[in-house]
Amino acid sequence: MAREHEGKASGTAEPLTEELLRELRTAPDPMQFIDAHSITHRTLPAYLNELLEAKGLRRSDVVRAAGLNDTFGYQIFKGQRNPSRDKVLQLALALGCDLVETRRLLQAAGANELYCKDRRDAILIFCIDHALSLQQTNEELYRFGEPTLGPGSE
Repeated sequence: MAREHEGKASGTAEPLTEELLRELRTAPDPMQFIDAHSITHRTLPAYLNELLEAKGLRRSDVVRAAGLNDTFGYQIFKGQRNPSRDKVLQLALALGCDLVETRRLLQAAGANELYCKDRRDAILIFCIDHALSLQQTNEELYRFGEPTLGPGSE
């Protein structure tokens, strides 16, 4: 029996990655596995909008909480602009994402995932895991002498 992870955005239980990998490795061909699990490429705008709906948030409030310019924020949500890794992290914090949701956002954006052996990333992981706001996260980054997220941080 496969253990499952509760997916917050979708509200449904999902098999753990390790179990999916085990199943993929024993599948007769990759397409059978892909079809059986409805695996598709998740776009950043689609996942952002899925999170908005699942969390009952308004795009304007999230863009503001992320400290993004309104026009730039809307262009990200519409898929017209590709945000930097830090901008995706700002959105994740503004959306109140957990670590799984943040990893998925970074993946959908084509950005590097958070790496716990990187000092700055370790602080970010801690902040996300403890549900800190963008402001609180920036205070922690500043306290440890790391570049903050937001205007002038990249």
